[in-house]
Amino acid sequence: MKSRQSGITLISFVIVLLVLGFFAFMAMKLVPSYIEFFGVKKAMSQVATSGSAQDLDSIRRDLIFKMGFQYVDDATIQPKDITLDRAGNGATLKIAYDKKIPFLYNIDFLLHFSNAVQLRNAPM
Repeated sequence: MKSRQSGITLISFVIVLLVLGFFAFMAMKLVPSYIEFFGVKKAMSQVATSGSAQDLDSIRRDLIFKMGFQYVDDATIQPKDITLDRAGNGATLKIAYDKKIPFLYNIDFLLHFSNAVQLRNAPM
């Protein structure tokens, strides 16, 4: 009776390692941007529940101050990316920005992030 060996060959193992390494490298490039976005969302919810700001400039200052505690890079979000939409008796704070991440050679990732929160005490 012949016994058959089962398993993966060395070449197959190297190919599997290359594929896993590629996806691990991609994750190392992308995950920090998503973690930063979660910090932006947390800062936005803190600003929305505080209700202390009265105009767009003070809301921007407060938001940028709170994003500093969430390790959000200063160059990521520009003041033009922060908008305040008023409708009826309420106001909505919106952030929309793009982030370009270099990957390999001339390949870049372009990530678009946006979030909106309803302000508790709407500025007039």
